[in-house]
Amino acid sequence: MSADLNTGMRGTGTREFILPDLGEGLTEAELISWKVEIGDEVHVDQMVVEVESAKSVVELPCPYAGRIVSLHAAAGDTVSAGQALLSVAEASASADDSAGESSGANLIGYGTSEPKTRSTKKRSFGGKHTAVPDATSIVPPGAAPAVPTVIPDAPVQPPTEAQTPTEDSSKTAIGESATAAGEQVSPVSSPLVRKLAKDHGINAKHLPGTGPGGVVTRADVLAAVESGAGMSVESECAHVPAGTSPAGEPQSITERSATSAGASSRVGRADRDTRTPITGLRKIVSERLTKSRQEIPEATIWLDVDATELLGTKRALEARTGERYSLLSLVARFVVAGLKKYPIINSSIDTTAGEIVTHGDINLGLAAQTPRGLMVPVVHGAGEMSLRQLRDSVSETVGKAASGRFDPSELSGGTFTLNNYGVFGVDGSAPIINLPEVAMLGLGRIKDRPWVVDGELTVRKVMYLSFVFDHRACDGQEPSEFLTFVADCIENPISLLPEL
Repeated sequence: MSADLNTGMRGTGTREFILPDLGEGLTEAELISWKVEIGDEVHVDQMVVEVESAKSVVELPCPYAGRIVSLHAAAGDTVSAGQALLSVAEASASADDSAGESSGANLIGYGTSEPKTRSTKKRSFGGKHTAVPDATSIVPPGAAPAVPTVIPDAPVQPPTEAQTPTEDSSKTAIGESATAAGEQVSPVSSPLVRKLAKDHGINAKHLPGTGPGGVVTRADVLAAVESGAGMSVESECAHVPAGTSPAGEPQSITERSATSAGASSRVGRADRDTRTPITGLRKIVSERLTKSRQEIPEATIWLDVDATELLGTKRALEARTGERYSLLSLVARFVVAGLKKYPIINSSIDTTAGEIVTHGDINLGLAAQTPRGLMVPVVHGAGEMSLRQLRDSVSETVGKAASGRFDPSELSGGTFTLNNYGVFGVDGSAPIINLPEVAMLGLGRIKDRPWVVDGELTVRKVMYLSFVFDHRACDGQEPSEFLTFVADCIENPISLLPEL
C-alpha cells in the first residue's frame, strides 16, 4: 500500500478489529456477547468479544489500544472472517508502539504489531459517509476476501402507467414492493444477511437497518420475516381482479368466499409458525450427519447384555479404593481393549486417496448433548491410559459438556466414538457414524429384566449394546467379534484381566 494511504489512516486515528481466521477451515461465527461498550478504553490483548464457531466458544483479544468508538455487530449476529467487529480510536500517536507490546495472544491474520497495509475508504450510503475497510487489505491469511456491497446512488424508479405488471411483479415478496422515488435504500455489508433475506423472499436493502450506519443486520431480517408472515399471499391476491381466480377465470360468489377463507386460514397458520435459521453448530451437525448417511454403507448389530456383574465390580472397586468410578469409564476401558484387539475398528476412510487408515493411537470420542447441541469431545491417547487416568479424563470431558465449552483441539482427531444414550432413558438406537470414523458403539439404559442364569429364570440388570460400522472398512466378522468381546467384559469384568 502507498505511503500516502498509511498517512491518512494515522490521521483518522481509528483502527478496525476484524474477525480473524479461526482455524479449522471455519469462515464464520456467531457473536455471543460484547465484553466492552462504546467509549471504553481498551489495552492490547484485552478480551473484547465472545464468539461461537462451529467448533467452540472463544474470547478474542483486541490487537489495538485506545477507545472503542463503534461496535459493528450485535449479539446474535453471524460475522464472517475478514468482517469488522469494532473500531478503536488510538490512545495516542504512539499506538503503533503500544501494539508492538503484545502479551503474545496473537490472532491469525494479526502479528504482535499492527500491520502497515490497511486502509479505509469512504463510501456513501444515502447521504451518510461510512468508513468501509478495504476488502483486499484486511483479509487474514486463508480467509476469502469480503466483497463489499455496492449500493446504487440513484433511487429505484417506480413503474410507469404504460407498464403492465408481469407475473413476477404481481408476486411481490416482503421488502420488495414497488419502490417509490426517494425510498430509503439501506446498506447490507454481510453476504450471510443477504442470503438469509433472499431465502425468505426479502430484498434486504429495502429493510430499515439498525446496525452502525444504518446497516441491515441478521436481526433486522428475522424481524421482517416474523412481522411479515403471509404478506406474500396477500400481495398476490391484491393483484387479482375481484370475481376471478388467480388464473384469470371467472369465479362465483361461493368460490370467491372459499378462496378468501382459504387465504385467511393460510395466513393464520403462518402466524403461528416459528422459523429458526440453521446456523452455527446446528448447521455443521446437519451437514455432517447428512453426508454420513449419504456416503456410508452402514450396518447395525446389537446385543442384550447382563450388566449385573459390572455393577457389582463397580461397587467393589469403589469400596476397595475409596474412589468413584462411573460405568461409562469402565465400559470405555473395555472398548479400548477391544480396539487394540480388533484394530480395523479403530480406522477411518480416506476417500480422496481411496484408502483405509488404521490408526496407531486410540482417541476415544464421547458423544455428548450440550447446551450448544450435539458435540463429540475426544479423549486423546486413551489407549495408553490406566483405568484411573481414563476415568479422570472421561469425568473431565463429561463435566465440560454441561457448558459445551471445548477447545477446538478437544473436538478433533477422534478415531472411535462411544455414545451413551441410555442417560436419556432409551434402550437402543441405530447411531449415525461420526465421519471419517468407521464405527460407533451405543449404550442403552440398564433395567431390571427377566434373564436365565444356570437354567433358572431370575431378574438381572440388563442393557442393550448397539454397534454400527462402515462396510467399506470391514465385513461382519470383526464388528461382531468386537461387540461380543465388549459384551463379555461387561458380563464378566474379570475376563478383561488377560488383556491388560
